[in-house]
Amino acid sequence: MNIISTNREGKVVSLMTAQKSNVVVPLRPDKARKESEKKWGKDVMGLGFSIIPSLLFRAQRRLGLSPTQLAIIVQIADFWWDESRKPYPSKETLSERLGLSERQIQRHIAELENAGLVERVERRAAHKGKLSNAYDLSGLVERLKELEPEVREADEEAKSLRKEVARPGGLRRKRQKKQEP
Repeated sequence: MNIISTNREGKVVSLMTAQKSNVVVPLRPDKARKESEKKWGKDVMGLGFSIIPSLLFRAQRRLGLSPTQLAIIVQIADFWWDESRKPYPSKETLSERLGLSERQIQRHIAELENAGLVERVERRAAHKGKLSNAYDLSGLVERLKELEPEVREADEEAKSLRKEVARPGGLRRKRQKKQEP
């Protein structure tokens, strides 16, 4: 899993990878930046990027997320740069980005909240005026952490099966060994 930290201007501040041993190993941020620029273009990457765990996409159905709900989560996550500071895009911004009405955004976020994946946190200005809500994604993060061991196990089983199929005799050999007393 790659962990990329960037500042508000989208400049890579640090890049690390967490390996199976859970040891975090620093990588060369310039190389990662250049590879991203090769794929997407320097000007495109210069406008910034988001870090979204692949597990969110792989577990979309398991989490019960509609395509629109997933799109809303991804849009909210685009505003979440610091773990300690919750993202607070306005409904208007989300509406403009997704081509939905503010009321549709509100309904979908309510559904995400009822599912325990998102929590709306009301924000008020010093003069008591309302600001856009902040969004706490810790419910989603916890659900992904709960799913991770099962998905990892399935990945490892699939990898093992791919290795077994590649060997002479393939899966037949493995099945024959299981049947022998």
